[in-house]
Amino acid sequence: MSVVVPIGKAAAEPRAERVGVLLVNLGTPDSADAKGVRVYLKEFLSDPRVIENQGLFWKLALNGIILNTRPRRKARDYLKIWNTEKNESPLKTITRAQSEKLGMAISDHDHVVVDWAMRYGNPSIRSRIDALTAQGCERLLVVPLYPQYSAATSATVCDEVFRVLAGMRAQPTLRVTPPYYDDPDYIEALAASIETHLATLPFQPEIIVASFHGMPQAYIDKGDPYQAQCIATTDALRKRMGLDDKKLLLTFQSRFGFDAWLQPYTDKTIEQLAKDGVRRIAVVTPGFSADCLETLEEIAQENAEIFAHAGGEAFAAIPCLNDSDGGMDVIRQLVLRELQGWI
Repeated sequence: MSVVVPIGKAAAEPRAERVGVLLVNLGTPDSADAKGVRVYLKEFLSDPRVIENQGLFWKLALNGIILNTRPRRKARDYLKIWNTEKNESPLKTITRAQSEKLGMAISDHDHVVVDWAMRYGNPSIRSRIDALTAQGCERLLVVPLYPQYSAATSATVCDEVFRVLAGMRAQPTLRVTPPYYDDPDYIEALAASIETHLATLPFQPEIIVASFHGMPQAYIDKGDPYQAQCIATTDALRKRMGLDDKKLLLTFQSRFGFDAWLQPYTDKTIEQLAKDGVRRIAVVTPGFSADCLETLEEIAQENAEIFAHAGGEAFAAIPCLNDSDGGMDVIRQLVLRELQGWI
């Protein structure tokens, strides 16, 4: 049996559903003062994915000691790196730029809307999901901007997304991008970025230190794959750059509290290198997709001082991929791969 289409009318084409792409990074205070940092730290440190034991002792320590002392000190650190022109942290500036550039890079898919959020602080995940669904996005791709997975980063993004969706009558269909710790595009972008930056230095580093954010050892013992993925990233980077484990070291930074964290520690390693006679080093932070307090202040300032005080002479902090062409190509490829079937 044949179907006749009336003359002058075309068969209706299926309407492409609008797709939201939400980039999510860790978070930042709204202001570089004690009040802003306190609000941020309270939300961050009250997350059971970050501090798993949220018992009475921790709550007393958090509210009685930490939130009364740490915000003032951390606010001074934020002031050292604050984007005064926009009155925001560099992490917020860079994540916004990543979102805008991704939107332009995939603008030929006019039914795709790109936005960004912070897990802690603003703009919140809830506010941006609400904004995307208000624009008619019936499908949502969430992109945790963490190359390596951990429960304290990627999983807590999903937790918050699920909480938001749990209160929605009409939920968007959901996808979440996987970690990309050994993705060939990511490793190539890292290596190219390191090589480009090293070529601009007035010295040749004797050793490169790859510093990843730390994590309590107990979390790894419970099955978190983060450490294994950091090792895989470093191994792939060594292979790509032709370096061995004596020339490209793996370390962990930003430990907090009194429990054992992943070792070797970045600050202790850098201090020991200088004491052992190493005079020129460079530090790269492959676990961060954008420069932030932990890279711009902790590595580029605090650890540079540690190295100098211990006898080091030349220290370079290599920028994160940020919104560079190479960094954006990694994000674009990741997003387009996970959008297959939707665009």
